[in-house]
Amino acid sequence: MYQHQLTTLKNGLRLLTIPMKSVESMTVMIGFGAGSRYETKQTNGLSHFLEHMLFKGTTKRPNTLAIMSTLDGIGAEVNGGTEKEYTIYYVKANAVHQPLAFDVLADMVLNSKLEEKEIQREKGVIIEELNMYEDIPMQKITEVFESLLYSPTPLGWYVGGMKENIRSIQKEDFLSYQKRLYFPANMVVVKAGKVDQKEALSLTEKYFGHLKPQDKEEFQPLTFQQKAPRVRLRQKKTNQTHFCLGVRGYANSHPDRYALSILATILGQGMSSRIFTQVRERRGLAYYVRTHRAFYLDNGYLMTQAGVDINKIDETIKVILEEYWRVVNEKVKTKELQKAKEFQKGRLVLSLEDSGEVAERYALQAILKKEIDDPQQSLAKIDKVEAADVQKVAKDIFNPEKLNLAIIGPYNDEERFLKLFK
Repeated sequence: MYQHQLTTLKNGLRLLTIPMKSVESMTVMIGFGAGSRYETKQTNGLSHFLEHMLFKGTTKRPNTLAIMSTLDGIGAEVNGGTEKEYTIYYVKANAVHQPLAFDVLADMVLNSKLEEKEIQREKGVIIEELNMYEDIPMQKITEVFESLLYSPTPLGWYVGGMKENIRSIQKEDFLSYQKRLYFPANMVVVKAGKVDQKEALSLTEKYFGHLKPQDKEEFQPLTFQQKAPRVRLRQKKTNQTHFCLGVRGYANSHPDRYALSILATILGQGMSSRIFTQVRERRGLAYYVRTHRAFYLDNGYLMTQAGVDINKIDETIKVILEEYWRVVNEKVKTKELQKAKEFQKGRLVLSLEDSGEVAERYALQAILKKEIDDPQQSLAKIDKVEAADVQKVAKDIFNPEKLNLAIIGPYNDEERFLKLFK
């Protein structure tokens, strides 16, 4: 298993190094506590747009081709990602090219030109990306569900933003956003793989040590009250209905987050889980059905998603609800609990084989959690979960008044679906 080393520079920037034995590659990742929850209604989509723009050219490498040619020259992988509460950029390459990986990433993050012609051109790219997801209801439905849970707050907004916002964003918006969120105390540099700690620290100091310290804004947690079940319909003529049925859960640092994760596994993770067995294997109602849990800084949720025949959605929802109430009323048996634990542990261990996944695991903990756990600590916390813990969580989150249902399909009658909850 891995152990991390944390070094904090004088300006507040954190460096995390995670040595991985028997690998010759490495991933260098830069993460920021920046994402769509830190936007305004008028600038929603800016975080994701900025991520795109940092690949469009710097003062040293004037365009995308120059950036990519440099990295292609060492066979490297490069990418970025933006979510509601974080943004990451990374280079994965042969470890001998660590200095170049640092140089390119720092150049992109600190020296992007943000040229007007590139901004205008990329607006078209992003709008087509938004159009693409509109036509993929299997992915779009999660956005509709989160909007139902969290609107009108930023947590309920789509990371990609609205088309009218994208069209109106200007260079000054990017610069203001970077100044507010791309600063040392709000960022982390992660190096995973074949690690030379001394060199990693030297390169971090070289490229980021000169940045001026800046205090973080005081975090404003969100609270939500729900006293009745809710339904949101996205009317669309489709051959298959996609829906999410779930409830609010816990924040990233909540002591019961591991029990909630085990609960999600028991319900609908894996092809032998309860809901998968009941919905697909026994009734043939869906090709895909799964239970997912999400953890944010101050909130979270558990939901089950499926794609079903438009005439069989009522039956499918009833089956899922039966499994929700069953885990509330009946304590999970020891054998099933142990299987869920081993499932979680197995997936965690499998993810540790790739330096990119390891780097992201640590980067997100540094950004989103109060503590940074090495894998062995996470495995131990999974093992500590007992059947009583799972049932306690189920009783806490599953309540008819707290249910939320988002649907994409040819329907216009919310009351029809609300009746299923009674």
